[in-house]
Amino acid sequence: MNAASILKAKGSSVVTVKPAASLEEAARLLTERGIGCVVVSERGTGPVGILSERDIVREVALGGAAALKSTVASAMSKPIHTCQGDDTVDHLMAVMTARRFRHVPVVEDGELVGIVSIGDVVKFKIAEAEMETEAMRAYITTG
Repeated sequence: MNAASILKAKGSSVVTVKPAASLEEAARLLTERGIGCVVVSERGTGPVGILSERDIVREVALGGAAALKSTVASAMSKPIHTCQGDDTVDHLMAVMTARRFRHVPVVEDGELVGIVSIGDVVKFKIAEAEMETEAMRAYITTG
C-alpha cells in the first residue's frame, strides 16, 4: 500500500488557503470543512506551507485574539514534508511519528495531488492487518 492507494480510496481533494489570508479566515475554513489543516498555496497547486489547528492555537496563546488578524504566512509550518504517490504507508507512518505531524501533502512533479492524514494511514494499516488475519484463518481452515 502507498500514498496513491490512499488517495484512490479517499479522493484527492485538498483544501488550500493563500498565504495572505488571515488566521481568522483559515480558522473559519477549518471549522466549515471539519478538517484539521489546510495546505498553504498561492495558486492552489504547489504547497508553500501547512496550517493546522495547532498552529492557530499557538498564535492565539502567544498573541491573544488579535493574533487572528495575522496572516497565514506568519503562522504556517514550513518547510513542509511532502511525499509522492509511491511512498509506502509504512514510510509515511514512520515519518509522521518521527516528526510528530499528522498531515502530509502528496506532490507529483511539483503539483499538489492530495493529502494523507495519520488517520488515513492508521485506517489502511488496520485493513491490511485484517486482510492478513483473514488469509491466515482461511489457510488454517483449509489446511
